[in-house]
Amino acid sequence: MLQKFYEANRDLLVNINGRLVHRDEAGISPFDSAVQNGDAVWEGLRLYNGRIFKLTEHLTRLQKGAKALAYQGVPTSDEIVEQLRRTLTANDMRDNVHIRLTLSRGVKYTSGMDPRLNSSGTTLIVLAEHKPPVYSRSGIRLITSAIRRIPPECLDQKIHSSNMLNSILAKIQANAAGVDDAVMLDLNGFVAETNATHLFMVCDSTLATPHTHACPEGITRATVLDLCREHGIRADVRDISLPELYHADELFCTGTLGELSPVIELDGRVIGNGESGPVSRQLSQLYADLTSSSGFPILQA
Repeated sequence: MLQKFYEANRDLLVNINGRLVHRDEAGISPFDSAVQNGDAVWEGLRLYNGRIFKLTEHLTRLQKGAKALAYQGVPTSDEIVEQLRRTLTANDMRDNVHIRLTLSRGVKYTSGMDPRLNSSGTTLIVLAEHKPPVYSRSGIRLITSAIRRIPPECLDQKIHSSNMLNSILAKIQANAAGVDDAVMLDLNGFVAETNATHLFMVCDSTLATPHTHACPEGITRATVLDLCREHGIRADVRDISLPELYHADELFCTGTLGELSPVIELDGRVIGNGESGPVSRQLSQLYADLTSSSGFPILQA
């Protein structure tokens, strides 16, 4: 899976602290904490027909991460919404859009790690792109990475940090193996997530997904669990071992960037019938119905 360039994105305007700049001229200071230390939090948002799905939940997670990292001068939800609206309007965007929202600690007055060197407030970046879901609807192939997910005693993954080297190393292994992504285990050997998404498996019509002890608490993941409760689909949250994935009837991954995507192969083993299964298809349809009928109305009708 290699994302392609969309011609519609050639002249994007990127919003940096309220200033709209052509993508080729956009940039942040080399003294910014995102550059200096990877010190930033982020969210991926998706726009459906003028509405951002689960915007409140995404902004809450962003602001919780910023508070955990002791950021000063964090913009309010209303201020962020206004910059989102300005960016989408300036780019004439309404549907099938992915938004990368990044908030760093801001600019330092000299190089260094110490947060006391930051004195000018945070940096907010709104990057909106014309981008359909990135995974193939016919299914993706995975391997298991040798890279383990970071445990909470080292860095709690509830801080949705822009420092993603752990996942990038796993993605490099997936690329070398010629597959789409990589499953990552926690330090106890249980499944955590892939390098980019959460995982769900179906065995005997029962859905299961791993705990989020060693990975972010996904908003799409939470939405799928809510849909299961609403529609009488049994879903367990528990430790899952790798061999359980191998003999699952169905396997799919979830995330804002790709929505719900079937997994048809893992470590050379065909999953189920090698195609999207009935539970996966049902939940994909329920998710599509939800995104088409709900969300924060960021743009005028």
